[in-house]
Amino acid sequence: MNIADFNAGDRIVGQFLLADAKKGVKDNGATYWSMILQDCSGTLDAKKWDYLPTDDAILVKGNVVQLDGEVLKYRNALQVKVRSVEAVDQDHVEWARFIVCAPMATSVMKAKMELCLNSIKDPDIGEVTRAYIQDFLDDFLTYPAAVRNHHDYLGGLLFHSLTMADLAVNVCRVYPNLNRDLVLAGVLIHDIGKTIELSGVRGTQFTMEGKLLGHISIGHAEFRKKAQELGYYAIDDLPEGEQANHPELAKRKEVAVLLEHIILSHHTKPEFGSPVMPATREALVVAMVDDLDAKMNILDKAYRPVDPGTVTARLFNMDDRYFYKPVFVEEGKDPGLSLDQLTKDLLEGK
Repeated sequence: MNIADFNAGDRIVGQFLLADAKKGVKDNGATYWSMILQDCSGTLDAKKWDYLPTDDAILVKGNVVQLDGEVLKYRNALQVKVRSVEAVDQDHVEWARFIVCAPMATSVMKAKMELCLNSIKDPDIGEVTRAYIQDFLDDFLTYPAAVRNHHDYLGGLLFHSLTMADLAVNVCRVYPNLNRDLVLAGVLIHDIGKTIELSGVRGTQFTMEGKLLGHISIGHAEFRKKAQELGYYAIDDLPEGEQANHPELAKRKEVAVLLEHIILSHHTKPEFGSPVMPATREALVVAMVDDLDAKMNILDKAYRPVDPGTVTARLFNMDDRYFYKPVFVEEGKDPGLSLDQLTKDLLEGK
């Protein structure tokens, strides 16, 4: 039985990947284990209340363990009460059973990314964006977008970026004064620093650089290095009196700075990790679309185990709020015709 099929009251015996494992302390001072179990269908919180010293060598983040437990419902969310765990030979693990993948094949995502890049018309924006992505391509195709919060699965980073691209392109159609090339480039590159901030797919955790620098600072530094390699700051090498005679070089520098600004501001505020707030229309759109897609993914996960007519657990990354799951209003299955098509049909009298 996979995690996605669990129901309250189920007895579970099987192997699971420890997406996380940490010790905690009860009110009475006793030690317990808090875990996140994972298989290819999803993740689930688990607790082992009876601490054994032998657990220390077994309950290691990133390991697969043999587990016996019971599925309970706690604060309207499923949780596993672990009875016992045993070690598993990690050299003989069938890892495909435990890795959650993006809902789109890697080959399809790569092809879609190429379509996005090819649709960027401005040669300077296109050149630096493509070159920057190419340096991180292998990891960009496979990395998760987070340790836990959103798109935390194989390919999640690129899937998140491509979903943002879908949203952003439509925003640019509604607001034609936006520079589509900057917005599209921005959504594709904004999170590439996560390929250095995070350790990878299995047992994802923050690297030393991730803990001390964060993906925004990392991404900005790596992008500037690439832009400098490509000569986007060549105008700075000219005497000040000659710079006005080279508008093409001034434009290349502006492109680089605008994209750097998008990377630096995409979390909107210093308290959320951005050293600067969005100060261009394009940066604002990227930040808003990023926030929207992350929150929709968080809510998709939170709603999954919840019965209609009840609420989710409180979500700390959503201002510690809970969300109601309607009984009579079903989740959308058919997006219907676009407003553009409906307007066209109306004008044509259909």
